[in-house]
Amino acid sequence: MEILLVDDDQHSRAAVAWFLREQEHLVMECEDAAEALAKWKLADYPLVLSDIQMPGMSGIELAQVITEQPDSWRTDVVLFTGYGDMKTAVAALRAGAYDYLLKPVDAQELAAIVQRVSEHQALLRENKALTENFDAQLQSATKNTEQELTRMRKMVAETVIGNVGVFSVSMQQVTDLAQRFHTDRTLTVLIQGETGTGKEVAARIIHYGSNLKSPSGPLIELNCAAIPHNLFETELFGYEGGSFSGSSSRGQKGKLDAAAGGTIFLDEVAEMLPEMQAKLLRVLETKEYYRVGGLKKIKADVRIICATNVDLEKRMEEGSFRRDLYYRLKIGHIVIPPLRERREEIVPLAEMFLREFAQAKRKRFAGISSQAGELLEQCDWPGNVRELRNAMEWVVFMYDDTELQPCHLGKVVQDCVVSSQGEKFAGGTTEKQVILPLPDGGLSIKEYNDLIIQAVLDAHKGNQTATAKYLDMSLRALCYRLEQMRNRNSGKKEE
Repeated sequence: MEILLVDDDQHSRAAVAWFLREQEHLVMECEDAAEALAKWKLADYPLVLSDIQMPGMSGIELAQVITEQPDSWRTDVVLFTGYGDMKTAVAALRAGAYDYLLKPVDAQELAAIVQRVSEHQALLRENKALTENFDAQLQSATKNTEQELTRMRKMVAETVIGNVGVFSVSMQQVTDLAQRFHTDRTLTVLIQGETGTGKEVAARIIHYGSNLKSPSGPLIELNCAAIPHNLFETELFGYEGGSFSGSSSRGQKGKLDAAAGGTIFLDEVAEMLPEMQAKLLRVLETKEYYRVGGLKKIKADVRIICATNVDLEKRMEEGSFRRDLYYRLKIGHIVIPPLRERREEIVPLAEMFLREFAQAKRKRFAGISSQAGELLEQCDWPGNVRELRNAMEWVVFMYDDTELQPCHLGKVVQDCVVSSQGEKFAGGTTEKQVILPLPDGGLSIKEYNDLIIQAVLDAHKGNQTATAKYLDMSLRALCYRLEQMRNRNSGKKEE
């Protein structure tokens, strides 16, 4: 809260100002009432703390002047004095003061009265906003509720909880743990795993449990890397109307408000700035927060799930992630292994995605041949489940058959197959070996040579000079062969 502090006694003023700043209030100090009045007219101060006995204009006179102003409702004046007789107290209250304190100021009494003023001002401002903009507020609230319900229905429909591909012991353990965390909303949960491993799916299982129809409240997702740093605080906490230049006069609720009674999922939490990490830690510890520019504490009735694809322990050593926040988030902890460490899942997952897209695009694919399955299992899939899913979508888009064959996998999977070979080439190895599939239907020597050239070209990341040198052929000859390959591939597509 912004407080205007007025006292001609520099030592007394400094002590009170220090205490208020320790309570995270913004304090503007003035040494006389005239200066304070000038500053009050230029800014919004919900609380004016003023000494009574001052040279020139007294604190009581300052209170009277403020009370006579048209917008005096936006300020509560609290007076303090070293002369605690009844006449002074009565005069202060008659002048329009909210309350008064005796010098020397007691810290507990000061904290209590500041809290009362904060709550009083919050109620006044909320009531005035509702009174002046009742119809607009009602219409906005109704619209926001309808949008939220529509978004939630869409999110639930898109949630793959009813179709999660669990085809390994490690992923069964992940889903069992996620469903166990669902039973206790007080636990914060940290999900770690590489990009594309399914951290969002794990978060939805934690929120919804095994039954989408059970009351779980809203699930609000916020990608910490996608929000500009200067907007992150207002996006998370919301803001009160007119709290900063360019803000809406009606204010805006934050993601914590929207997630009340449910869950907020903070993805890529490692990208959060240290100052925001401190504020998130405070929410976790106190279960309360303020909107930006707000005076009223809001209870944080929300489950918090965070996810990251980076090594947070390394970030802590580098000093970019708070150690206390890390251990506070890690009360519930899920680590999702990459797809290359659970290769037994690759073919079942690919088949599940293949059938899903075939049904959506009205194609005939119903299974995967053993040769195509072996080819898929050779891939490391650095993009994990997401990359595999995208590959199946591409296949269904490009082809229409009853069974997935090696010839359908094309360049998308070839890039993945030769990735390990590319690392060998980059490392300067002299081993000239390329692993390629041998389909049962046969493969002409020309097609096999084309696959070798394409594999070496991919391993050198499209560098034709390096590819020609590796294959011991001229650059002109390589360009001629690549042109022939393009023409043959173009002819196949037209057929």
